Amino acid sequence: MKIGFDNEKYLKMQSEHIVERIGKFGNKLYLEFGGKLFDDYHASRVLPGFEPDSKLRMLMKLADKAEIVIVISAKDIEKHKVRGDLGITYDEDVLRLKKAFEDRGLYVSGVVITHFSGQSSAIAFKERLEKHNIRVYQHYTIDGYPSNVPLIVSDEGYGKNDYIETTRPLVVITAPGPGSGKMATCLSQLYHENKRGIKAGYAKFETFPIWNIPLKHPVNLAYEAATADLNDINMIDPFHLEAYGETTVNYNRDIEIFPVLNAIFEGIYGENPYKSPTDMGVNMAGNCIIDDEACCDASKNEIIRRYFTTLNRIVEEKADEKEAYKIELLMKQAKISPEDRKVTTYANELAAKLGTPCAAIELQDGRIITAKTSDLLGPSAALLLNALKVLGNVPKEVHFISPEAIEAIQELKVKYLAGRNPRLHTDEVLIALSTATLTDENAKKAFEQIPNLKGCQVHITTMLSAADLTTFKKLGVDLTCEPVIKKMN
Repeated sequence: MKIGFDNEKYLKMQSEHIVERIGKFGNKLYLEFGGKLFDDYHASRVLPGFEPDSKLRMLMKLADKAEIVIVISAKDIEKHKVRGDLGITYDEDVLRLKKAFEDRGLYVSGVVITHFSGQSSAIAFKERLEKHNIRVYQHYTIDGYPSNVPLIVSDEGYGKNDYIETTRPLVVITAPGPGSGKMATCLSQLYHENKRGIKAGYAKFETFPIWNIPLKHPVNLAYEAATADLNDINMIDPFHLEAYGETTVNYNRDIEIFPVLNAIFEGIYGENPYKSPTDMGVNMAGNCIIDDEACCDASKNEIIRRYFTTLNRIVEEKADEKEAYKIELLMKQAKISPEDRKVTTYANELAAKLGTPCAAIELQDGRIITAKTSDLLGPSAALLLNALKVLGNVPKEVHFISPEAIEAIQELKVKYLAGRNPRLHTDEVLIALSTATLTDENAKKAFEQIPNLKGCQVHITTMLSAADLTTFKKLGVDLTCEPVIKKMN
C-alpha cells in the first residue's frame, strides 16, 4: 500500500496548532471535536498512512492540558439511537468512551445531557451515571434555537443551562455521534465563562472536509459520500473568501449557521473573533498529505465502497435511494465507476462465467485472488483460505482443513444448532484453520499471514451475513458486496 499521509508530522503539527489556539484565548479553549476520536477508519482509508487512533494519540500529547466532556442528546437516549458502526446505543457508548479515554490516561470531567425537557429515559440515565460518581449536567431546549439570538444569549437561554465545572486549559467536547449538541454546549460555556469574567475561546476540529485542498478533490468527495445520509455538501467558504480573498473548503451546515454564530459571539463578547467558518477550524491534515496521487486513488476506491454499502442498505430498507443517487453523482465528478475497483470486476466476471456467487481480493502487492461458492464453503470463507495460501506460499492443491472436518462442523450447524446455511462462515473457517495449525505446518504458515490481510480490497457478488461482515471488519479488510441476497438451497 502506497503511503500518502505523514502521520508523525500530523501528530506534531496538530498538537502544536491546538496549543497555539489555546494561547490566543487567554489559556481557555473549548474544542468541539467532530468525527471519531477512536478507530477513524474512514480517515485511514482515504489518507493512507493516517492511523485510526491518530486523533486520540494527538490528544494524549496534550493530556496534562486537556479534559474531556462527553455530550449526549436526551432525544437520542429517548429514541435508543444506535451507532451503526458498533451496534450499541448512544447511552452505552458514553460509558464506553469514558472508560476508553480514562484507560489511556485522559481525564473525563463530566457528561452533558443536551436537549433536555424532562424525558424519563434521560433522567434514568443521569441517575445511572451519578451512581458511578460521574458528574452530569443538563442543558435545555431553547425556543427558536438557533435563530432567536436575543433569547439564546440570555439568562433564560444559555443562562438556564448547568455550568460545566472545568479546570484545564483545553476542554474537548465530544459525543457518540452527530446532532448531539456539541457546538451548543461550547457556546453555552462561553456565555457562562464570560459572565464570570473569563474570556474563553471556541474552536472546531473536523478532519473533513479538508479546508486547504480543492473542493472537488477525491478526499473531499469521499467525505460527501460518507455523509450521503446526512446530505452534507462541501462548499467554498464565502465568508473566508470575502474576508481574505482566499479559497477554502467547508461544508454547508457550518456555512449556513455562521451568520447565527456570528450574532451569538457578538451577543457574548461584543464581537466575533472569527471572520469565517474556516477560521474556527484547527485541522492540519491537509498539510500532511505527502503523496497526493496515493490519497486520490484511495479516496476514489472509498467512494465506490460507500456506493456498494448504500446499495446494500437500500435492499435492507435502511437507506433511501436518494443516497445512492448522490454517490452516483459524486462518482461522475470523480470520473470513476464501480468497475474501476479491480476486485469488483474480477469477482463479477467470475460469477457471470460460473453462475455462482464468487469473491475476489486484491493483496497489498497488487495480486488478485479469487474464489467461488462450493458445497462446503461460501465465497468469502473460500476466499480467505485461498488468499492465506498464496500469502503463506502454500500450494493451491493443499487442503489443510479436511473435507471431513468441514462436514462435521456443517452437521453441528444444521443438525444441532438449527442453522439453515451449512456452508462455513469466515469466522468458522478461521477457527478450523487455527486448530489445523497444531498438526499441519502448511496450516501454520497460512495462519501466520492473517495480519497481512489488513488493508486488502475485497468484493463479494452476494450480500454477506452479519457474522461474515464482522469478521472482515476485524481483519481490517475493505469490503464491498453486490446488493444481492443469496437464497439458501
